[in-house]
Amino acid sequence: MLIGALEAGGTKMVCAICDELGTILEQTRIDTTTPEETIPKIIKFFQDKNIQALGIGAFGPVDVNTNSETYGKILDTPKVAWRHFDLLHALKQELQVPMGLDTDVNASCLGEVTYGSAKGLENVLYLTIGTGIGAGIYINGQLHHGILHPEAGHIPLAKHKEDQYPGKCSYHRTCFEGLASGPAIEERYGLKADKLTENPNVWELEAYYIAQALTTYILTFMPERIILGGGVLHQTQLFPLIRKNVLDNLNGYIHVKQLEEIDQYIVEASLADQQGILGCLKLGLKSIGL
Repeated sequence: MLIGALEAGGTKMVCAICDELGTILEQTRIDTTTPEETIPKIIKFFQDKNIQALGIGAFGPVDVNTNSETYGKILDTPKVAWRHFDLLHALKQELQVPMGLDTDVNASCLGEVTYGSAKGLENVLYLTIGTGIGAGIYINGQLHHGILHPEAGHIPLAKHKEDQYPGKCSYHRTCFEGLASGPAIEERYGLKADKLTENPNVWELEAYYIAQALTTYILTFMPERIILGGGVLHQTQLFPLIRKNVLDNLNGYIHVKQLEEIDQYIVEASLADQQGILGCLKLGLKSIGL
């Protein structure tokens, strides 16, 4: 059985053909420009591939409520050309196969739960830190949705006393994304994150903010594992700093095995940056009851 997977990002669309066991058989990248340019290229890739279903992990905000009249539509995105574009309908109209859709970060979380380091767990947080910050939340064996999908990258944070940076987010300035995303790092220091690897001050401050957010998530819904992905987290020196800060923040308040084994609790993404595609595969399988 062949299943299509579409990781529909704001910068690039990754299209793949997979089998039901999680093997990626073919994959390509298409730049995200306008719907008029991008959608025909996606359709051309999937046509005549004999896929039985398609799973889509979409950049947001996107309507993921299957009972909504606008299910599958991109909502008020900063990417003006895509605002209110009916992504799901445009693909269904041409490909004529069952489809499952969720946010790109929820798809990544689902990939880790299905094929990666969170396999078998019921409550998981997947956090991506790159151009933006987003969270895929899996609670009691289900991807979490509310009024809209969670915007966990925009929780307010307390600034470090020595941080003079005003914040990058145009809505909240000093929210998590405003202080710790890739663009925030670049604007604060004048260099991209990958050019700052040897500067320990950068990563101590970054870990301070990431750990502050993780402490909030832990106290709010007690995930069984926290998985960190995205371009900023390729700086693996962050992980021990984050873990230490989380334990310092909790200050002995919680006594559970996971925190005693924190190296296995707060972990790197495990699927070689393919967790999004593999989550889309699972969304496609779910659309046909598998």
